[in-house]
Amino acid sequence: MKAKVLIVEDVKELADLVSLYLAKEGLEVRAVESAEDALAELSRWQPDLIILDINLPGMDGFEFLNRYRKTGTAPVLIVSARDADEDIIAGLGSGADGFVTKPFSPRVLVARVRAMLRRAQEEGGRETDRIISFGSYALDLDSCILKRAAERIQLSAKEFGVLAFLAEHIGKPQTPDAVYAAVWKNAFGDLTAVAVYIQRLRKKIELDPGAPQFIETVHGMGYRLNSSATEDVL
Repeated sequence: MKAKVLIVEDVKELADLVSLYLAKEGLEVRAVESAEDALAELSRWQPDLIILDINLPGMDGFEFLNRYRKTGTAPVLIVSARDADEDIIAGLGSGADGFVTKPFSPRVLVARVRAMLRRAQEEGGRETDRIISFGSYALDLDSCILKRAAERIQLSAKEFGVLAFLAEHIGKPQTPDAVYAAVWKNAFGDLTAVAVYIQRLRKKIELDPGAPQFIETVHGMGYRLNSSATEDVL
């Protein structure tokens, strides 16, 4: 069965060129010119990979990506003329799997698409026991993804690191020193950073961050991830 690729690009000439190269590789390709058209297309056709421009008429690529990642899991490759570090970080932080700046070589783009499809296929066929559940949340330690039901919760690298460390020691209190050493890879530093990231995580997963059910403070000891908390969550 052919892998399916959706191109979201408002420059028709560029979309046609990329479509031609991908079709020559044996891929099934569809192209749309706006994020709104892409969402409509996704309601009736499920691609294996999405090539996404950021500067689109109407809804931009970032907003589309945030909406898509609430339920969609296919790899997303951003292709954009915006090459500032802030744009790249924003794209990857919103759930993109890769970022290619314009202008680009079509052959290189095809190679990236092939590599991402191959990796997605390998990961999809790999069984893993490195998924830790607490409440209705599932933390995939291999894919670095936190989900609640079908919704993906966006985490920064440090937020994921802190949560993963607590999850790997679920039910057992961990001192700020231990968290800092594991996540920041440094035995010495400002331990207040741990408290800052604990608060950020609570804002994302707790119904009431001031009275957390999952990430508990154990006085005199540190922090503990409570797997037996009730479902008083978002």
